[in-house]
Amino acid sequence: MSLIVNEIFYSIQGESSFAGLPCVFIRLTGCNLRCSYCDTQYAYEEGNEIDVLEMIKRIQNYRCPLIEITGGEPLIQEETPHLVQLLLDKGYTVLIETNGSQDISRIDDRSVRIIDIKCPLSGEMERNDLGNLKRLTIRDEIKFVLSGREDYEYAKQILDQIDLPGLRMGGVHFSPVPKKIPPRVLATWILQDHLNVRLHLQIHKIIWGGDLRGV
Repeated sequence: MSLIVNEIFYSIQGESSFAGLPCVFIRLTGCNLRCSYCDTQYAYEEGNEIDVLEMIKRIQNYRCPLIEITGGEPLIQEETPHLVQLLLDKGYTVLIETNGSQDISRIDDRSVRIIDIKCPLSGEMERNDLGNLKRLTIRDEIKFVLSGREDYEYAKQILDQIDLPGLRMGGVHFSPVPKKIPPRVLATWILQDHLNVRLHLQIHKIIWGGDLRGV
């Protein structure tokens, strides 16, 4: 069994409630969306087929208990759920970041499923599978990447459809697109509306810069 892999690397987790922790990243190749702000376009096509057991060997070399599977969109490869299950069975904490267009019930709910719900200015809002809002568990997280006030208002509407007590504290993230919304502006909106969400900044880009790959 194998998957098409763009890169495997060891870095600091820059997103989610796990931000700041060392993490091994498996970036799978391919994506079914083309978001206006995408910063991983190189993962659309670039990649090599790697056997899952070989992947696990590489991961073990990093001696790190936290793994993130990302993309692209990892759930468009049919073997991804099996990779998640294998890693969980070996005792890893597994995060999987998905673009919100795929049914997350295919993924073992022992993992942390991070759903990136697409807002209007992404150009892909109509591709959201909002049925995922009913599939969330207390382990899961959701993220909104915001390019403007229109996106912010849409995200607030979605929040009204979510059973927030079913998500852990800090499990909802509002992330400003760089050069579109200054973080202090988004912070002000959140405070004015008394939202129980996390202002989410990509700290890996703060650490390493915005143009490097594999960090």
